[in-house]
Amino acid sequence: MGETEKRIETHRIKCLSKVKMFLLALTCAYVSKTLSGSYMNSMLTQVERQFNIPTSLVGFINGSFEIGFIETGAIIGPLIGLLLASFCANIYVDTGSVNTDTLTITPTDTRWVGAWWFGFLICAGVNVLTAIPFFFLPKTLPKEGLEGNADIIKNDKEEKQRGEVKKEKNGITKDFLPFMKSLSCNPIYMLFILISVLQFNAFASMFSFMPKYLEQQYGKSTSDAIFLIGIYNLPPICIGYIAGGLIMKKFKITVKQAAHIGCWLSVIEYLLYFLCFLATCDNSPVAGITTSYAGIQQDLYVGNKVLDDCNRACNCPTKTWDPVCGDNDLSYMSACLAGCETSSGTGLNMVFQNCSCIRTSGNSSAVLGLCDKGHDCSMMLQYFLILSTISSFIYSLAAIPGYMVLLRCIKSEEKSLGVGLHAFCTRIFAGIPAPIYFGALVDSTCLHWGTLKCGKPGACRIYDSTNFRHIYLGLPAALRGLSFIPAFLILILLRKRHLPGENDLSGTELAVTKITEKEKECKDVQQNSKVLNDEEMKTKL
Repeated sequence: MGETEKRIETHRIKCLSKVKMFLLALTCAYVSKTLSGSYMNSMLTQVERQFNIPTSLVGFINGSFEIGFIETGAIIGPLIGLLLASFCANIYVDTGSVNTDTLTITPTDTRWVGAWWFGFLICAGVNVLTAIPFFFLPKTLPKEGLEGNADIIKNDKEEKQRGEVKKEKNGITKDFLPFMKSLSCNPIYMLFILISVLQFNAFASMFSFMPKYLEQQYGKSTSDAIFLIGIYNLPPICIGYIAGGLIMKKFKITVKQAAHIGCWLSVIEYLLYFLCFLATCDNSPVAGITTSYAGIQQDLYVGNKVLDDCNRACNCPTKTWDPVCGDNDLSYMSACLAGCETSSGTGLNMVFQNCSCIRTSGNSSAVLGLCDKGHDCSMMLQYFLILSTISSFIYSLAAIPGYMVLLRCIKSEEKSLGVGLHAFCTRIFAGIPAPIYFGALVDSTCLHWGTLKCGKPGACRIYDSTNFRHIYLGLPAALRGLSFIPAFLILILLRKRHLPGENDLSGTELAVTKITEKEKECKDVQQNSKVLNDEEMKTKL
């Protein structure tokens, strides 16, 4: 007897170790998958500048990745991906083949291209490494508690084989079409898909172009923008997921309560979201584009007046983008357009002097790069990041209750198809098209395009930050506002609707009930035994 128990315990330990190894390998696969995805989104700006292509084409590239996917099962992966992207974006793309000391641009310059290719090599290596453990895992794992009973294991395998043969005979269409019909006639499920599509359209667009928004609105470099996104957004999302799950478990939230929690938390976060419209910065003052050469703000869409009396005789190219910052805190498209006559120094330390368009009482000099947006803009960035952190936490707190509504509004036998169809719809109607049309709208706010060698427009160099802000914040706000219409309809339908499995006991409650019934049976047996003994005693007496 002792040897049998020892053998069963040994099998149990082996099974647990296999399960743990499988979960560890699966977790690593999720990390590598989300690492690659977030890295790709973050480095799209670098690809845009490297190949001098418009944002709309970059959005198409981003959307095409959604076909095979500027399901997420882990948070640590995107965090590592953003940090990796921040590191690579701070390294020049041709590092090792050029002398970086002679560069005249910095990571804050819109012409800067980070070493986007380096991160792809790392992501590819991580994906290959995470695939190795799966080659050593067994094809099947024995059920817990059945490891030591060979007859039960054998019967279980035979039953499984019979089930597979039966499934092959019936074919997939036997259950597929009725399940699809049942799901399409489920109003709560269909409304939930509509909510997900609208919400995912909003968040896919915002996340894809968030680095570009921080660059253009607040004057941050790509590497800094990506790093700030990873630090301020992903940790609160992770905490929100965990907290939402713990709340659901501790307080035993019902489906209808979960629907209300998810809906009203989303409403609170949505109202808080509008404060982001107040965290704004003005357009960068660039002579001939956003302001006149006298420093007076001008209409941005009446045609760029890049030439002035101070530089008309210099024969400067009007499409070149090599910005300099003058002593008067006004930027110019190039040192030539600033009217500069001489220069001193090399690389980033180059200083242009005797600039006729820089009207100051001093030496009228200029340095490379756009002028800094100032302390006030930096404070606005802090306000925006704080609001983004709070919003991310509140919204992720509502994610688990919302997902519970999805799972409980469909029948148990339809869950696999229902979850898969939900993911398919969000990818097809949101993940793929959102970056494409959003990128085209962002292109419409461009003030100055780079030019290719053939003369065609390339990547945008500077945007109208005001219109960019209206599109970046306004379009997601409109989409999310529409999503509350089906959300409120779900709350109305849930009042009198009985959900599948709503009255079913959970696994824990079922186990407790069984234990209670067994205890009751034991007590009845003891009482019956006592009664019999008493009757027997009386008979003997």
